[in-house]
Amino acid sequence: MTSRLERVTEQRLDSLSRIRARGIDPYPHSYHPSHTIREAITLFEEQGESSQDISLAGRIMAKRSMGRRSFIDIRDSSGKIQLSFRYDLLGKERYEFLQDIDIGDIIGAEGKLFRTKSGELTLEVSDFAMLCKSLRPLPEKWHGLADVEKRYRQRYLDLISNEESKNIFALRSKTITVIRSFLDKQGFIEVETPVLQPHAGGAMARPFVTHHHTLDEDLYLRIALELHLKRLVVGGFDKVYEMGRAFRNEGISVRHNPEFTLLECYQAYSDYNDMMRLVEEMLAHIAQEVLGTTKLACNGKTIDLGLPWQRLYLREAIENYCGIDFENYADAASLRSRMAELGMEIEPSKGRGRLVDELLSTFVEPNLIQPTFLLDYPVEMSPLAKRKRDNDRLVERFEGFVAGKEIANAFTELNDPLEQRERFRQQLKEQIADEEVEIADEDFLQALEYGMPPTGGLGVGIDRLVMLLTGQQSIREVIFFPQLRTKPES
Repeated sequence: MTSRLERVTEQRLDSLSRIRARGIDPYPHSYHPSHTIREAITLFEEQGESSQDISLAGRIMAKRSMGRRSFIDIRDSSGKIQLSFRYDLLGKERYEFLQDIDIGDIIGAEGKLFRTKSGELTLEVSDFAMLCKSLRPLPEKWHGLADVEKRYRQRYLDLISNEESKNIFALRSKTITVIRSFLDKQGFIEVETPVLQPHAGGAMARPFVTHHHTLDEDLYLRIALELHLKRLVVGGFDKVYEMGRAFRNEGISVRHNPEFTLLECYQAYSDYNDMMRLVEEMLAHIAQEVLGTTKLACNGKTIDLGLPWQRLYLREAIENYCGIDFENYADAASLRSRMAELGMEIEPSKGRGRLVDELLSTFVEPNLIQPTFLLDYPVEMSPLAKRKRDNDRLVERFEGFVAGKEIANAFTELNDPLEQRERFRQQLKEQIADEEVEIADEDFLQALEYGMPPTGGLGVGIDRLVMLLTGQQSIREVIFFPQLRTKPES
C-alpha cells in the first residue's frame, strides 16, 4: 500500500511531466521581480490603485478555485499577498495551466494591485511563470509544522510553515548587525582567528579533536577565541573583537549546543569595571535598536536591560542563598563536606573552583532575574584572570546574568607571564583527576613575555542573548541547525 506522501509525489511528478509537455521549463534559471511583497504593499499604500504593472515572486501557501476565477496566496521573505487569476484575462490555455500548479510551488506573477470588496490587497495577474515545481507537499497548512524534532531537523520546513520561527531568525540577524555597529563605533576592529588550533585554550571545556593528514598532527576546534585575540593586543591592536563559532565537546541541553556563536572583545588599558560598563551600554543599545525598548517580558515578569545593572559579590550571593561562605573552606575536601550537608552529591574529582561553580549554578543563578553582575571569583575558577587588588585569593572577574541565565563573562586579564605559566602548570597537575582543563599554549605564554598592556576582556554568548530577546527557553529555537542525534536509517 502506497503512503499519502508517495501518492502526492506521484501526482506532482505527473504534473511536472505535463508542464514539460507544454514546452515550459519548470526550473528556469532566473526571474527578476520588480518588487518584494512588502515593497509592493508599501507602494500601494502610498499611491493607491494605479496603472503600473509590477511583478512579484514567492512560494504558494494557499490555493482556492472558484470556477473561472482562482486565488493563490504567495509568500516571499518579506511577506504574503493574494494573487487573482481570471479566465477572461488569461485565456483558456493559461488558466488551465493552474491545474498543474500546487501548494509549495514557486511562481512569478505580473499584474496590477487592487483591493477586493473584502478589502484584501491583491495582484490581478496578467501573466505568470513557473519558477520551481515542488515535488513534496508542505506540512499541514492551517496549523504550521508542530512536530518539534522535525522543525529542528528540517528547518527549511519550519521556516516555510511558521512565521514566528522566521521572525526569530530575522531578529537574530539584526542583533548581530547591531552588535557589530555598536563595537565599530566604540573603536573596536573586527578580526578573524583560527578555528583549527594546535592547543584548545581560553576556557575550561572538552574540545573536539581532528587530524590534519598532511601535517600528521592532531588539531582542536577552538573552545574560545581568547588566546589569539590577546596575541593581537600584544601586537598593538588595542581594541579587537571577533564574533564566530566555538565548539565544546560536552553535553547538549536547552542552554547548550556543541557549536555556538561567541562574541569576544578585548580592550587595552582597561579592566573588568570598563567591561561592565561596555556590557550595560551594549545590551541596552541592542534591545532598544532591535525591540524598540529595553524592557522584556519573561515568565510573567518585566526585565529592564536599561542602565545600571545590579552588582553583587559572588561570595555574598552564595552565602545569602545557601548559607555557605566559600572563603571559610580553603580546599576542595572541606567545601565538599559542607556541601554534602545540604544534600548535594558531588563528583569526587571536582576541584574547589568547580565546587564553587556548582553552588553558583544551583542556588544563585536561578534567582538572578533582573540584569545582575556577579563579581570576584575564586582564583581556581579563572586561570586567565588577574588577582583582585585587595584579595589575592580572588580574581577580577564578573559574569552577567539575566532571567536566570549567564549572558556575559569578563576578566581583568592576567598579563603577568610568570604567574600565567604557573596557573597553567597547576591546571596540568589536576588533569588526571579532571580532563576538562586548559592545555598550556607555549606560544601564548611567549607572547605575554613580550608584554601585554593592562587589558579587559569580555565574552558574550550570542545564542543565549537571542534567546533572551525573543523569549525562547531552548537554544535550539535560535540556532538554524542545532545538533541532534543522527536518526537510524529505517
